[in-house]
Amino acid sequence: MRQPDLKPYWNTNVARHPGILRALPEGCGDALDVGCGDGLLARKLAGRAKRVTGIDKSSEMIARARELAVDYPDLTFVEGDFLAADLPAAGYDFICSVTTIHHMDFEAALVRMRELLRPGGTLVVIGLAREASPAEWAAMIAAAPVVRITKLLRRVRGPEDMPVADPQMSYGQVRAAARRLLPGMRYRRHVLRRYSLTWEKPPADLASTT
Repeated sequence: MRQPDLKPYWNTNVARHPGILRALPEGCGDALDVGCGDGLLARKLAGRAKRVTGIDKSSEMIARARELAVDYPDLTFVEGDFLAADLPAAGYDFICSVTTIHHMDFEAALVRMRELLRPGGTLVVIGLAREASPAEWAAMIAAAPVVRITKLLRRVRGPEDMPVADPQMSYGQVRAAARRLLPGMRYRRHVLRRYSLTWEKPPADLASTT
């Protein structure tokens, strides 16, 4: 029997996990978590997908993820650069990434995820961006009290040694680039200073006619 995590935690990344799990296709065979960190989300996915792979560039995070996943035989972790790692083309029914894409070249990462996704598969990206327009700043200021109170009540924390980076793209730039690279994708900006991109890759028969 799988043992629960000894030190469960909550933060504004973990807050998006329920939505990611809801987007997982029914009967999912292979799932990929890009920037898996200590593997918390990958372990949740392992209860719903037949096989799950987590990839992260941090050796510390991967070591911790492997340690916590000893009771998950169908969960594999890869240490390496997502943009260069040897991963199977069109090999995944579901791909997700939580606050990792701003550590990489945004467009290259989206294209890579698109290529790794099987026809009919689902992609969910949770990301960070910076405020640039008056509307973006207004949204951030309006949400600030909610963010502070939520973090206080939930006692926000996360795993130590997580790599951090400031986002370089604005919300508007993210939305425009994603719409160009992932036609038909759904964009949403969330209260807790995150955005989400959700995209279903067209089935093979539909893709071949467009």
